[in-house]
Amino acid sequence: MQMRGFFGMGVEGGNKAMNLGNLIRSAHSFGASFFFTVNPNYNSREVRMSDTSYAEKNMPLYTFESAEEMVLPKGVQLVGVELTDESIELPSFRHPTQAAYILGPEKGSLSPEMQARCDYMVKIPMKFCVNVGVAGAIVLYDRLMSMGRFPKRPVNPRAALEALPEHVHGSQVIRTGKNTDK
Repeated sequence: MQMRGFFGMGVEGGNKAMNLGNLIRSAHSFGASFFFTVNPNYNSREVRMSDTSYAEKNMPLYTFESAEEMVLPKGVQLVGVELTDESIELPSFRHPTQAAYILGPEKGSLSPEMQARCDYMVKIPMKFCVNVGVAGAIVLYDRLMSMGRFPKRPVNPRAALEALPEHVHGSQVIRTGKNTDK
């Protein structure tokens, strides 16, 4: 499923290699343009054991030592995934077309410096936290569902799926920047 824009996925202070490998594999599977780590603390050999898609050979992987040193592509909005009172619940969040999602470490939170860098903070409405690989996959699935083009769900499980209508191309629109309404 092709979506407009692009996105990256990252983790700050990742420390559980198998879960990090799962997150990298999920990001690759959902079509991430890049992956990044900030202040990582993991064994890269163990990460490769759980990343069976060989993501590092298929998309750029960046490592930054701190939130201050982190550099993202121009126009990208940083979305922190964190349980805070101010966080927007994920089902109500409008994903930016150009986004980078950052998750905190297992048994930890995004640093105050990283939270200050975020344009948005979102939370997954759950009773308790899940591991970083699962949380990242949920966020990426939500992005796919909200930005992808899918037919509407039927009103009941037994109803037939409606076909997605063909995209209609309109005529060319030329914008001059001048207001012609008088």
